[in-house]
Formats: sequence, structure tokens, C-alpha cells
Amino acid sequence: MTPAWRHLPRALRLETSSPRTPKTCPSLSRAFWRSVTKLGLHTKPRMPPCDFTPEKYQSMPYSRVLEVYREHLSPELAYFPEPLLLHQGHMQWLFDHKGNRYLDFFSGIVTVSVGHCHPKVNAVAQKQLGRLWHTSALFFHPPIHEYAEKLSALLPDPLKVIFLMNSGSEANDLAMLMARAHSKNTDIISFRIQAAAMPLNCCQAKDQYIEQFKDTLSTCVGKSIAGFFAEPIQGVNGFVQYPKGFLKEAFQLVRERGGVCIADEVQTGFGRLGSHFWGFQTHGVLPDIVTMAKGIGNGFPMAAVVTTPEIAKSLAKCVLHFNTFGGNPMACAIGSAVLETSRQPLPREEVSQIHEDCRQMGLIVGRGGLFSQTFRIAPSLCITKPEADFAVDVFRAAVTQHMERRAK
Repeated sequence: MTPAWRHLPRALRLETSSPRTPKTCPSLSRAFWRSVTKLGLHTKPRMPPCDFTPEKYQSMPYSRVLEVYREHLSPELAYFPEPLLLHQGHMQWLFDHKGNRYLDFFSGIVTVSVGHCHPKVNAVAQKQLGRLWHTSALFFHPPIHEYAEKLSALLPDPLKVIFLMNSGSEANDLAMLMARAHSKNTDIISFRIQAAAMPLNCCQAKDQYIEQFKDTLSTCVGKSIAGFFAEPIQGVNGFVQYPKGFLKEAFQLVRERGGVCIADEVQTGFGRLGSHFWGFQTHGVLPDIVTMAKGIGNGFPMAAVVTTPEIAKSLAKCVLHFNTFGGNPMACAIGSAVLETSRQPLPREEVSQIHEDCRQMGLIVGRGGLFSQTFRIAPSLCITKPEADFAVDVFRAAVTQHMERRAK
């Protein structure tokens, strides 16, 4: 059996915003990398223990799974030639069909927030599963009202009106519709995907970026705009952080043109940033609309848009918004359990140890490299200090071995 730690870099996953990874890069001297090998970095990292035993895999053989994958699933999903066949999950751990164990620092693209199959969330889901799965939003059911009360309590006034749906894409589409209905304008602006990342405490280029933002407002859109989308930290782009004070000034410029400000919390919300429950709070701003998904359901399909009563009324005057599955009993029950679980943090001293070198971003970390490459990690909130240390050791070993091979 292949040692599970060897597969961990695949679970951590290297992501790049470049369309292709360059075949060459500036190289350091071979003597340097040979000297690195003498530092004892070849010691195999030791995976922390886990007291969970997965069930035995009894489904299709891997060869058949691969055939079905190639014949019937979207070719856009073909990121790996032979993807992992994951069989079971427990908290921060994943298990494949061979029984190999993986420490998950990918979290299903920043989605598993409180841990795979968290016992408390499982218990709530199983109870609701035997009670009521689905009914029309035209009727009452306890889970939706319980969830709405809990979620609204975590947001500042006047963000108190909640629209429930199933995915972040749906949430952002609705937010765009809200912005246009309320402002009676059409132009929506957002950031480019390609950008350069700098931590807040070392980037002093706010004025430069604000001038570019002003140029966009002056040359690319009308005098009045509908809205502005901003992730508190850009996710897919490599966890890009803005210069301090930039977002506050950008919001002001948007509002001066009649637009509404939309905070996309799909990746940053629900406590992932550590210091605050919502990413926009780290910038000292108050958006008009907040979109959220991913961590909201810990992997269960769920999303939400939260806005002000005024904007909600503007939408109601223009269109009848209805979502068949949005706010279903199962999603709301699970969402409530996730909220309650995510509000139970690790001991303070353990959190400070884990976040020692990344306090600004909590459990969502991106470190930039050459050619716009960024190594992104986003473990579940249940991660422990020994597990974080193990992941760093594996990454260090993988990079060191890669550079050694290049130096030969």
C-alpha cells in the first residue's frame, strides 16, 4: 500500500491563475539545492494519528470508475489523469478506496467548513431526513424560520432580509438582479481575476489602485451604475488581499454613483478568516447585499443572499423571485447545525498557535510565487496544530525533492 503522506500534495493541490504552468523558471544554483539536502529535510513526515476507522470500500473497481468518468462525465473535470477515488470522510480526514488516509487541506474548494461528516451536523441531518425533506416555500416549516433567526443575528443592521437558494452562482445572480432593480441602472463592476497579491500590512499602494478604480468608473461604465461586487479576499484569484482602506474608499465611490455594494462571502464567510465571522468586517465596511455559499452548508447544497428591507422591497416591485429548492427543510436544518458548530471555536491558545504566521487570513491562506502562481490551502475549522505542522512538513519535503531533481 502506498504511504498516504505521499499523496498529500494532491489533496493540498497547487492552483495557479495562469492559463498554463511555465516549463522553465529562474533557477538557483545546483550547489544551493545540494546543500539543502544536508539539512535533514529528507526525513519522512509522520502523519498524526486518527481514531476513526473507515468502512470497507465495496463499490465499483477503480478501472470501471475511470471508464465511466471518461465516457459520461464532463471533460472539463479531467484535471488529473487518474483522480483519487474518495470513499469516506471524517472531520479533517479523507479515505480512498484502498484505505489510504489523507489530511484534507482543500476542503472541497473551501466548502467543508466544520469537518467532513461532523457528528453534530450528521445527527441533525439524520433526524430531519426522517421528518421532512421538501415542501413549497409557500408554506411554513420550522427549520427555515429557525435558520433565518440564527443567520440574521450574525449580521449587522440593516442586513436582515434573507433569500435562500442552492449555490453561490445563484446567489450572485440574484444579487445582481437586486442591484439593478434597486438602482434602476444596469452596469455592474467587479475586479479582474488576474491581480498581484500583497498582505495588508505591507502594501502601501492604495492610492494607485483607487486611481485605477476611478478610471474604470470614468471610462468603462455610465455615470450611474447598478452595483459593485467585491470578495473581501479574492478566492479563485489566489487569496488576494487589498491595500488597507481600499475597499472602504471603493464602496464610497460606488455609492456616489448610485450603485449598491455587494460583498461576496462565498469563500470568506462563516468564520474562515478567524478574527471575524464575515470578511467584510475586516475592512470596516457595511455592504448593501451579502452573498454566501460553500461553507454555509459544510458541503450540502445551500446558499443565501442577505440584504436590507429597502432593497428587498425594490426587488419585489420588479420581479417575483422564487426558488423551488431554496430554503428546503433539509438545507435549513443542516445550515443551523453548521452555524452552531462553527460558533464553537478551538481553545484560544491552540488557535493562536495555528494562526501564528497568518493571523490576517485565518484558515484561508495563499502564498504567491513566480508567474502568478499561488499555493492555496483552506483546511476545515477543526484542524489542529500537529496536523498543520505535518502539512507544512509535507509541503517542505515535496518542494525540496522537486528542486533537487531539477538541480541534477
